[in-house]
Order: sequence, then C-alpha cells, then structure tokens
Amino acid sequence: NLEAIRKNGMKLIMEDGTEHVASNVKATNSYDEAGPQDIVVLALKAHQVEAVANDLPKLFGPDTMVVTMQNGIPYWYFQKHGGPLEGSQVKSVDPTGIITQKIPAERVIGCVVYPASELIAPGVIKHIEGDRFPVGELDGSTSERVTRVSECFTKAGFKAPVLDNIRSEIWLKLWGNLTFNPISALSHSTLVDICQFPLTRDLAANMMTEAQTIANKLGIQFRVTLEKRIAGAEKVGKHKTSMLQDVEAGRDPEIDALVGSVIELGRLTDTPTPHIDTVYALVKLLA
Repeated sequence: NLEAIRKNGMKLIMEDGTEHVASNVKATNSYDEAGPQDIVVLALKAHQVEAVANDLPKLFGPDTMVVTMQNGIPYWYFQKHGGPLEGSQVKSVDPTGIITQKIPAERVIGCVVYPASELIAPGVIKHIEGDRFPVGELDGSTSERVTRVSECFTKAGFKAPVLDNIRSEIWLKLWGNLTFNPISALSHSTLVDICQFPLTRDLAANMMTEAQTIANKLGIQFRVTLEKRIAGAEKVGKHKTSMLQDVEAGRDPEIDALVGSVIELGRLTDTPTPHIDTVYALVKLLA
C-alpha cells in the first residue's frame, strides 16, 4: 500500500464509478519523519493499535488530538465516564494497559465510522455507501477543538456532527458489527443473506437483545429499534462485512473489540450473554 500510494497517489472509486486521486499525499512509514501533527486519525483496527502505541507519541505536540476510528468498544470507554466503573480498563481491547498509557484520554476525540468500503488493490479503495463520521468529546462537552474536527471533516464532504454522547453512537454501530460481522465470517454470507434467512436473522436479534441489556445497564438508550437496525443492515445488500473480507484474505479478524469486549461488559454488569458467547467461541476458533 505504501509503495502504491507513493508511486500513484491514493485512489478512491465512488459508488457511482467516478474516481478521485489524491496525488499530493505525503506517505511515510516513519513516525520520526512525520513528526508532531495537529490531528492524528487513528484508522487501524482495534487489535492493531497496541503494536503502534509506543511510536504514536512521536506524532504528538502539546495540543495534538487523536481521533479514534476503531469499531467496537474502545479502550477509553470508561475514561471520563463517571459512575462506579469510571477508569475501568477494557482488558479485551487493551490487555496490557499500554494503549491507555500512550494515548491518554485527554487527547482523544471519539468517532464512529459509518461508510462501507473495500480495499480492491494497493492504494485503491472502493466506496460502497455511507458518509457519516460523527465525533464527540469523551465527557460530552462541545469543545472548541471537537468543533474544529467536525468542520475539518465537513469541508472534506463528510457528515460529522458533534454528539453529546459519543458512547451511545458507538453502541448503535456496534449493535450491528457485534452480530453481522462474526455471523458473516462464519457463514461466508453477505448482510442481505443473513437478514433474509430466518435462522440467522433470529440469531442476530438474540445477540442484539443481549447487547441492548448491557448497554441499558450502562445508561445507554438506542435511538432506533432492533428491527429497524436489522432492516438497515439488510438494505446495504450484498456487502461482505470487514470481518468476512479479513477471513477471505487470510488476515487476522477484529474479534475482541467487537465481540469479546461486549462479553466483558456483560460480566461487569452481571448480564448473561449465551448467544454472544457461542458465536464468540466459534469465530475465535475460526481465527
């Protein structure tokens, strides 16, 4: 990817077939060469973050913000959370605590990634659908800096509203990822197939019900119904989830942030998760 981007720039193929090439991109694999930045967009998968945690501070100046774009329960979930679980470590995402140590919550702007896309060749991304990147401070405030991030994304053509409860939005996205990603990886099926086959649709609904119970205990309310969330996934159509794409490409799939973390939060809130546990066991064995 790095070689391709250096040579040809970064190509984005839109859903209507139009192509954009960013040819003036400075691409590097050296944190030292990059140096301090205003904003660091952390777009790795959750299980890849620990590997870069020690080098990441080389990108930090005094006011550098880190916009975290990982799916699932983020490592910082209980930072600036309040209540009895304030400061708890999410061990399934940050087992050693190194990420929390190296990327402190003070720097973090939460973000939820809605677009679906595929890497179809080195340096070439095909956009499938979606343009929303809602952002938010961990304490729910509308700060000057989060407003700047929102404006920056908006000028780039995205929808990036500032939310006063980024965790609620994280759960809404996770509600689908937690279920459809592992089911698709295990069954090699697309979103529409899972939603239209009664047995897998029921399995997804059961997993989502367990997750909703956990979220509710943590003070989170979902702004859409379970059925509407499933209908939204069905509407995406013959899309392979990122976990299925990883399995087919022989890459390490993102399991613990999406599934293991929910089980961990289930234990913290005394919530049984039999359907999630079963799917987790199977997809871990697959990995």
